Amino acid sequence: MTIDFTTDFGQGVLKRLQSEQCIWLTTVGPDGAPQPNPVWFLWEEETILIYTQPGSVKVRNIRQNSHVALNFNCSFDGSDVAVITGRVQIDEQAPRARDNAAYLEKYAAGIADIQMNPESMSAEYNLALRIRPEKLRGF
Repeated sequence: MTIDFTTDFGQGVLKRLQSEQCIWLTTVGPDGAPQPNPVWFLWEEETILIYTQPGSVKVRNIRQNSHVALNFNCSFDGSDVAVITGRVQIDEQAPRARDNAAYLEKYAAGIADIQMNPESMSAEYNLALRIRPEKLRGF
């Protein structure tokens, strides 16, 4: 990973990776158009883990192009911008969502809000995506 988390900006992004509930994942469609989607995620020291539905458009896009971008919502005045680019792969070794204690702790309320439980969440969102950040830009 080439992202420097020792700078003031890098430290701020690291805090957001550790605490924010949602990040925007942008994949590239077959026509070359960017396809942004808000997703739940878990920062795991050097990678970002996302659980998704295997038949989703984002998975189709990823199978054709592993380049992705991630960004957080910016502040109301357009500041606090952070864009991470990298590559994504399907991670067949990742634990299921129901077996990932950190993920369940982070999203317990959200899972309940969408009328699911850890078991039903794992059944529907049963494909793990692992993103390796390569570059960071923003202000």
